[in-house]
Amino acid sequence: MLNRKWFFLLLLAFAFSSHRSTGQTSQHPDALFETIKSLDTKMFDAYNNCDLAVLGSMVSDDLEFYHDQTGLMVGKAPFLVAIKQNICGKVQRTLIENTLEVYPLKGYGAVEIGIHRFHHPNEPGNVGDAKFVTIWHNDNGVWKVTRVISYEHNEGLLAK
Repeated sequence: MLNRKWFFLLLLAFAFSSHRSTGQTSQHPDALFETIKSLDTKMFDAYNNCDLAVLGSMVSDDLEFYHDQTGLMVGKAPFLVAIKQNICGKVQRTLIENTLEVYPLKGYGAVEIGIHRFHHPNEPGNVGDAKFVTIWHNDNGVWKVTRVISYEHNEGLLAK
């Protein structure tokens, strides 16, 4: 009987804790949402144009990048080398409209969640989507990416 009571209490606690928090979406933007959306645009303009100086200025030295197909990459320098070798002139990224979500991380910064699409300019039929989670650290108004999870890469499209 006692185990059943604890199970019910844990289930109830989980139900209340999983209630969606009040993050910002494109339907309900606020200042934090607009800041992160602007940073996302700046970062991926640099990514798409192989501007490694700007891209490097936007990620932390201890960046952790988790990718479902290539695994974990740690550090800014290896990240920039990988971008130069594998992305520059080969891949373009766009954010899928209305998929962006932004949530505050008290005392740290923000978490950005969304779906992005990758195009290969030299292979027009090679298009795919992936989901992502990006952790942004705000250090006295200077925002940098510290963690990224990029997952569910596919050869189809997640967002139609």
